Amino acid sequence: MTAPRVAVATAADVRERDEDWIPFRDALVAAGARPALVAWDDPGVDWGAFDRVVIRSTWDYYLGRRDEFLAWAAGVAARTRLANPPAVLRWNTDKRYLAELAAAGLPVVPTAFAGPGEEVVLPDADEVVVKPTVSAGSRDTARHRDRDAARDHVRRLQAAGRTAMVQPYLPAVDDAGESALVFLAGRYSHAVRKGPLLAPGGASSDALWAEEDIRPRDPAPAELAVAEQVLDAVPFRRADLLYARVDLLPGPDGAPTLLELELTEPSLFLATASGAADRLAAATLAG
Repeated sequence: MTAPRVAVATAADVRERDEDWIPFRDALVAAGARPALVAWDDPGVDWGAFDRVVIRSTWDYYLGRRDEFLAWAAGVAARTRLANPPAVLRWNTDKRYLAELAAAGLPVVPTAFAGPGEEVVLPDADEVVVKPTVSAGSRDTARHRDRDAARDHVRRLQAAGRTAMVQPYLPAVDDAGESALVFLAGRYSHAVRKGPLLAPGGASSDALWAEEDIRPRDPAPAELAVAEQVLDAVPFRRADLLYARVDLLPGPDGAPTLLELELTEPSLFLATASGAADRLAAATLAG
């Protein structure tokens, strides 16, 4: 029996920075597969030569290349198995999906959106966070106490043809951090604590990738319950999701609140949990 070939899609500029790659590669090899780390936009790649393509650290698509990325994904899916699928990527690569989840009754951090030419309504909060709806990591994201500075940030994004989103900064994150709950093949796998990333004062990053304070965490029952509810509410079957990451913050009352649902290229922190890489490899090769 021929060993299945698995392409792990990355961005050329960050291929050596994805800390999930080595444990995932080793788990795939142990499971009998032949993995290869490949830049998603490499024109010389024959994607049909792979049995499976897994999107991982494609962290440059949001630099004005979302349409190109989605077209690439559709092309790959027409030739082989792609995870996560194109419909999932289209829905998840624009953070306006948060409005859909909030409308479904989920506890989402209150979020206002403002496209080019639209007025923004800042939340009634001591500090606010401004970011583009198509983004990853902390690029072009900043925490503002000065409301005029926040509005200027929104206007800069709009002037570049981007939609801005504004959320209140939830100060409990400074002590508690974020809880990132990772699901593999629709089932809870493990969780980490992510330390606060945004510094006060409105400075934003232009980097594709940022260092984070990551530690294993056992989620509280309420956090796990909210994460399960979020995945039940997405317009896709859980079976269609090879991986998902649910990022939660303590709300004003301490209850878990959804910050983001990552279904496209999230770090999965495989090295922080025993067996996580093996579970991902098994799910990749299943079926």
